[in-house]
Amino acid sequence: MLHGDLATAVGDLKANHDGELLVPGSGALVRWLLANGLVDQLDLVTYPVVVGQGTRLFPDSGPDMALELISSRSTSGGIIIQTYRPLGRPEYAASTVEPDQVF
Repeated sequence: MLHGDLATAVGDLKANHDGELLVPGSGALVRWLLANGLVDQLDLVTYPVVVGQGTRLFPDSGPDMALELISSRSTSGGIIIQTYRPLGRPEYAASTVEPDQVF
């Protein structure tokens, strides 16, 4: 059981635990871990089904996050598994177009 400040406790657990800590299927916990910089790797699994509803993994608002694609693979059933590493806040290029040059 974790006690005290949860972010500190999870950070200590990561630092002192051999092996991987996995969070299967808890979008709310993953969002919290991402917001607190406690995710080293993110595996996104996409199933070839459109349901048109459900809970979003990433919120409508909040800080942007850059992700580096580490690997991507697919199964014979069409499931896509993408592995990403969070890189922190993204850097955006500044526009070099002047407003009067836009048609």
